[in-house]
Amino acid sequence: MNKLNMTAIAAAIGLVFSAGVMAQSMSKDAYKAAEDRIAAEYATDKANCDSLSGNTKDICIAEAKGKEKVAKADLEARYEPTAKNRYKAVVAKAEADYAVANEKCDDKAGNDKDICVKEAKAVETRVKADAEAQMKTAEANKAAGEKSAEAGAKAREEGTAARQEAATDKRDADYAVAKEKCDSLLASGAKERCLEEAKTKFGK
Repeated sequence: MNKLNMTAIAAAIGLVFSAGVMAQSMSKDAYKAAEDRIAAEYATDKANCDSLSGNTKDICIAEAKGKEKVAKADLEARYEPTAKNRYKAVVAKAEADYAVANEKCDDKAGNDKDICVKEAKAVETRVKADAEAQMKTAEANKAAGEKSAEAGAKAREEGTAARQEAATDKRDADYAVAKEKCDSLLASGAKERCLEEAKTKFGK
């Protein structure tokens, strides 16, 4: 995934976690109606996959399931707009995107397929790591707002720790992709240099 898309994802995560202050309460009737609509849309989407075959059908089903999963998570975040539910909505989107990307990788073979899978997993890991850091920071800031200046300092520490943990997770995912790409090199010397460069770049 290119940097532009990752920037867009990061911006979207930020908006998700700042949206709580703007969220409007949802009635139980509206919630139930939305649930029914999601179920009906999933049934239609899944039925549309029945005429397909092979990996095209697998991708179609993964897209239908992912759409349903994201819609349910988004609904929960609207119905009960907590930092945890907003985090779950971002995670649902990341997992749905990964499931579809992983199915699409099945159209490839050998090392190309391995790289495809690792890259898809790396994107999922980066989005989840950023979302978790945002959630922990939001929760820490909320707790700090309700307590003392000392709690505020602790909140800032927790936010910093969460961002550092997210950076580590993302670096590990990117290193896994780099290693997989090195495996495609046939000459042993070139492969070893590639691995050494990857270790240096990602601090391994």
